[in-house]
Amino acid sequence: MLIFDNNLGKNSDALAIFVSEKYDYKDPRGLLSKEVVSKINSFLKILKGKNEKDEINSLDISDKKKCFIIKIKKKYEKYYPEEIGGTFFSYIKNFKHINSIDLYADSLSENKERTIKFISEFTFGFQLKSYTFNKYKTLNKDKINKKINFKVITSYKEKVKKEYKYYDAIKEGVFLSRDLVSEPPNVLNPKKYTEEIKKLSKLGLKIEILNEAKLKKMGMNSLLGVGQGSENETFLVVIKWNGAKNNFGKPLAFVGKGVCFDTGGISLKPARFMEEMKYDMGGSAVVVGLMKSLAIRKAKINAVGVVGLVENMPDGNAQRPGDIVKSYSGKTIEVLNTDAEGRLVLADALTYTEERFKPKFIIDLATLTGAIIMALGEEYAGLFSNDDELSKNIFKSSENVNEKVWRLPLHKNYDKLMDSPIADVQNINYAGGAGSITAAQFLQRFILNKTPWAHLDIAGMAFSKKAANLNPGGATGFGVRLLNNLIKEFYE
Repeated sequence: MLIFDNNLGKNSDALAIFVSEKYDYKDPRGLLSKEVVSKINSFLKILKGKNEKDEINSLDISDKKKCFIIKIKKKYEKYYPEEIGGTFFSYIKNFKHINSIDLYADSLSENKERTIKFISEFTFGFQLKSYTFNKYKTLNKDKINKKINFKVITSYKEKVKKEYKYYDAIKEGVFLSRDLVSEPPNVLNPKKYTEEIKKLSKLGLKIEILNEAKLKKMGMNSLLGVGQGSENETFLVVIKWNGAKNNFGKPLAFVGKGVCFDTGGISLKPARFMEEMKYDMGGSAVVVGLMKSLAIRKAKINAVGVVGLVENMPDGNAQRPGDIVKSYSGKTIEVLNTDAEGRLVLADALTYTEERFKPKFIIDLATLTGAIIMALGEEYAGLFSNDDELSKNIFKSSENVNEKVWRLPLHKNYDKLMDSPIADVQNINYAGGAGSITAAQFLQRFILNKTPWAHLDIAGMAFSKKAANLNPGGATGFGVRLLNNLIKEFYE
């Protein structure tokens, strides 16, 4: 539980203060007792003598109470406050008996405005790192679900609370994205997914759900072909946020791949690690999480999120390698590999979004290729774009929040590799390598009116088996913070 208050509590298990690189700190209102100040100063003297490199240290200030010393850099990157907040959460998890902490924010050696901003971002990082997904665990539930009561003590209480509202909205979007990606595929099938999205209408989002009957009438055969081997119905969901309050012309558009489970279809994947294919809806989860955060923080922009929700399964009715389908754009696609299905989902969603909404830009997100993991690992998402300004803005925002992207090329020579001898385009390139680039070239063919467009291949970023600075391992919610920053810095 998160609380903002003016005064230190008597019953907390721990106190936390900030110190500078020179081990200075402030106590402007004299909230710390002489005894506590004496113990802290003696400890800081020892740390200073040792030239201690650790960012966080701790001491006992009584038999029952600890004090955590958080050393803050003099010069730091924009995302540093969030990351040190996440680091602090990881550190205190080692102390099993600690259930409540008072963070003495006014100890920070900064002016008022910088203190308010730093504390809001530090708290945001702490909260992001605290995420858990335990709903299916039935044993030791009290222990597993234990939360730390985190109280921020500051004389700027109301201003910090107001500043933090923005970050709390983003946190809610990140947590929703992580929750959706973490759900097992027998629970989060496309139909159930639409029901989860529908719940967001209470925040002021307008939700439109297109079922298979509507999709067939519209000619969305590229999307429908992916799901024709599954008993679960295929959907396209439109999520609208009208925050600019004028007409809905030229919204910002976000498109997500929502393959709720991907067996590969007839081009069946190997059994090992196939269970990870529940994460193949990660792109759509980012879009849904983003739209939730925009609604909560009442972003002053108009935006639309479009997600294609489908399950790729093999059965007697499944799409075959060699099939040709006619997409919503009218272009025909030769399906050489049914495991290159995400681009088939996005093809129809991209053309539909561009045609219907005529957006200012389109950004699509997808766990699209294994090739991007070979190229960039779990450090960067692949960025592809037909527009230098949009690409530059995404890159800048990625640096701001440390959700890193790296731009890769698009070129007519790569595009040729996607030509089919018997259809307008084929869905995979077997001849020339560059798997992530040629996948992006495929997608670009379904942007028909030169709308500024960017594709983020987040296959290496949506899920991680190892913990990182702001996520505990598992679903990451990568992209929600990045796109919120993009909107706030450049379009809001």
